Formats: sequence, structure tokens, C-alpha cells
Amino acid sequence: MPRTPEETFRRLLDLLLAKDMDAIAELWAEHGTAEFPFAAGGSPRRLSGRAEVRGYLTGYPELMDVREIPALTVHHLEQPDTIVVEFTAHGRTVRTGEPYRLDYVTVITVQDGLITRYRDYWSPLAAASAAGTLPKLLGSLHAGNAR
Repeated sequence: MPRTPEETFRRLLDLLLAKDMDAIAELWAEHGTAEFPFAAGGSPRRLSGRAEVRGYLTGYPELMDVREIPALTVHHLEQPDTIVVEFTAHGRTVRTGEPYRLDYVTVITVQDGLITRYRDYWSPLAAASAAGTLPKLLGSLHAGNAR
């Protein structure tokens, strides 16, 4: 029997902590999408297909060392294939060694145990601050407004 959306998401978090990005990409349906509505600067807003998700995740452990997920709340919806998850990730940024703490709200849709749609709502300012790239992000936003 295929994994439920909650089981699939919990598997994703286990793989994130294990830093197995290739296995995370394998959780996506071949044509599944990942969307980041709050993405800014050079971050993509949408990835289409497992291959793009895999490319996006390549190198992530060299940027962020996620060590624990201390808070996780799963909200089940009337649609059995979709859940909303609130969670917090803690760790360190590899480049700066600074503590990393980021809150997320994710809407995940799963069919036959694979992710068909993943919408991830996170703060680009908090992520850039943790990564030590906040000046670069702010510069890109300023440059975008100058056009």
C-alpha cells in the first residue's frame, strides 16, 4: 500500500536529517512540482518534475546542516491526498557556522505515495540571514526595483 501524505512527509524529513537529497527527490512523482511562493532573489519560485527537484536539492547539505525538527504539526484536510504541515528546522549554516532556525508551512499533495505538488511557505529573509546571504538578497531586491 502506498504511503499516505503524512507518511511521505515524515519520510522526507527523515531523509533531510540523513542528508540524502537523492532519496528526497525520489519521493516526487516524475511530473510533480515544488513551489516556493515567497521565494525572492535568485531562488526559484517553481520546479517542474523530479529532475528539477533533484537539481535544486543537489548541494543543499553543503549549505544547510539541518540537525533536528523540534516542532511538527500535521493538519489533515477533507481531501485525503493533501495535508498542511507546520514545522521548524534547526541546525547550522555550513558557510558561516551560524545557528539555523526556520519555520515552514508546507502544503503537500501525494498520489500513489509520491509527491505531486509541494508548496513550501518560508521566509526568504530568515533563510538568507541564516545562510549569511542577506546583503546579497537585499541587493537583488533593490536591483529589481530599479528596473
